[in-house]
Amino acid sequence: MTVTHADVKAAGERVADHVLRTPILEISPGVIFKLEQVQRSGSFKVRGAFNRILSAGTLPPTGVIAASGGNHGLAVAYAARALGVRAEIFVPTVTSPVKLAGLRALGAEITQTGAIYSAAAEAAAKRAAETGALPVHAYDQPEVIAGQGTLALELMEQAPGVDTVLVAVGGGGLASGVSLGLREGVKLVAVEPELIPGLHRALRAGHPVPVEVSGVGADALGATQVGGLAFGILSGAGVESVLVSDEAIIDARRRLWSEHRLVVEHAGAAAYAALLSGAYRPADGERVAVVLCGSNTDPATLTA
Repeated sequence: MTVTHADVKAAGERVADHVLRTPILEISPGVIFKLEQVQRSGSFKVRGAFNRILSAGTLPPTGVIAASGGNHGLAVAYAARALGVRAEIFVPTVTSPVKLAGLRALGAEITQTGAIYSAAAEAAAKRAAETGALPVHAYDQPEVIAGQGTLALELMEQAPGVDTVLVAVGGGGLASGVSLGLREGVKLVAVEPELIPGLHRALRAGHPVPVEVSGVGADALGATQVGGLAFGILSGAGVESVLVSDEAIIDARRRLWSEHRLVVEHAGAAAYAALLSGAYRPADGERVAVVLCGSNTDPATLTA
């Protein structure tokens, strides 16, 4: 099973009426933000959620089911409500109160279980087998990956001169989708927290390997290993992998607010942290796009 550029283009047509074409912002010569944090449901995840559900055709009466650190659950709940279907969301205990409140507001049935995403995913899979609900995976389904790639299609139209795109990685759904949606010759840089280096270690090992999950990005980038489908795409795409410290992520998030008045969660600031910290150093004249991928956070913590 694989995903292609044609799948991403088809997804773009399928979800066009359901997602926002998010804007870009050039903050300095050669540095562009893709403002996906203003997307419906507060993150890019809604792209994959809509594509997965719309691709399924007739849905079972039990609706859809998903496991999530928060953002994917919000996206699935949003898409389900928009399409008039039931949503059941399993989340780990580390899920932020802001994301839990959002899920409740969207009418999802919520179950909190386990300390990390993988425990919630196991419980959701068991429940889906019992009820027949449509599983919507957080990152490792073809339709989800293709949906996330629609972000890159937009970016290539909005900023055709971009040389490099920086994107945060958890399970790899966004990065793999973006890699498929980019124009040939555009480099992808995958950015992970040092405390959750799933893709980084997988690329070294030649296959997905389990990692410990901790740190400020855990509620959104907390996959214990990169998805197999996503890894296959990324390992064949020549992606560059870099790691950033929690301190760099926290600093990037504060600066996005203080210097640009942009509200993002910690995971949403990870890609920018790679630029600010020097984990990724552009060459002279290189034009870089940074994906700000999520904003489901408590605004009161922006200067904390």
